[in-house]
Amino acid sequence: MYSDDESFQVSHETIYKTLFIQARGALKKELLQHLRKTRAMRRSRQHTQKTSDHGRITNAVSISERPAEVEDRAVPGHWEGDLLFGSNNSQIATLVERHTRYVMLVRVKSKDTKTVINALIKQAHKLPRELYKSLTWDRGKELADHQRFSLATNIKVYFCDPQQPWQRGSNENTNGLLRQYFPKGMDLSNVHQNRLNAVARRLNERPRETLQFYSPAEKFAECVATTN
Repeated sequence: MYSDDESFQVSHETIYKTLFIQARGALKKELLQHLRKTRAMRRSRQHTQKTSDHGRITNAVSISERPAEVEDRAVPGHWEGDLLFGSNNSQIATLVERHTRYVMLVRVKSKDTKTVINALIKQAHKLPRELYKSLTWDRGKELADHQRFSLATNIKVYFCDPQQPWQRGSNENTNGLLRQYFPKGMDLSNVHQNRLNAVARRLNERPRETLQFYSPAEKFAECVATTN
């Protein structure tokens, strides 16, 4: 039974901790299938699989310099992004709008900065200027040419602090959900953009408690309507 008395309610974090402790840090296979993020081991927020050269970006503007309107999610048009990696040196770019949690997925043929920046510029030009004001990224070298991106789009780029990928929490959470569709070890090089669009649509059509059970697609459509 579920109690309306908050003193008897159990948070999802408590449930997770109990399961992992009982399993001595690892969940059994029969439990894994019930998780959205099918991880056998729990990782700390500080965990990252990025390489040691991560963080060396010239003229990077720190996340600490982002305007307050970005931090409190009150205004639409501020995005978080990253690369989701697969096998054989394959990857896709993932973008999440902070206000609506709207997701866009972009096919990129290589992780070199020229290829990634070109793909991000092309994607940015598909949106109304009012709905793409800033982009927050991890310290990956794929955004080394961030100044060219800003010059071409007039979109400001901010970078997380080194070894702090959780500072773009919406994007980190989305990347975890995407592993349902693109498991680790999967070759992403042959995934067509139509498939990426279909997966993004499925995420965008899920009602979210944080959006008062509206879907990201519905909230983003409202924002688009205000730009007309």
